[in-house]
Amino acid sequence: MADAQPQDPSRPNNEAENELSSADDLNQLRDDLTEATNRALRAQADLENYRKRAQREMDDERRYANMPLLKDLLPVLDNISRAVESAEKTHDVQGLLTGVQMIGKQLEDALARFGCRRIEALHQPFDPHLHQAILQQPTTEHDENTVVGVAQEGYKLHDRVVRPTQVIVSKSP
Repeated sequence: MADAQPQDPSRPNNEAENELSSADDLNQLRDDLTEATNRALRAQADLENYRKRAQREMDDERRYANMPLLKDLLPVLDNISRAVESAEKTHDVQGLLTGVQMIGKQLEDALARFGCRRIEALHQPFDPHLHQAILQQPTTEHDENTVVGVAQEGYKLHDRVVRPTQVIVSKSP
């Protein structure tokens, strides 16, 4: 036999070292996998909670989006109530007319603050995107297809038509 070196009992042989090292590595990998799985589950739960919270916030935002508009319209309603109350007590038609005109202006101003504006139509060329023709009137005073009368005012919210203006359109006699 070849010269065999006596082994030091305090030092394990290479195979035993490799087995212990492999077992430690395997345990470390299992721990790392468990930790990574837990992190992924927490991240997924956080994302789901975020989605639910964002959805709730969006629903609330939609639900109460008209709050500023309503706050501006309530004083108009108050003034209408005052005008009715005043009309019941007195018979001052001119004062009532002036009050109602002021309320109308107040309402238009409140709507304008939110981007809702009247569509200018009178003496404008007829535009089917903004106007709804309800009648044609023969005339020589205006060009053909010109708005010569307004039956009902129309309104736009920013760039969208809320209600088209009902108009009378000129035609050649």
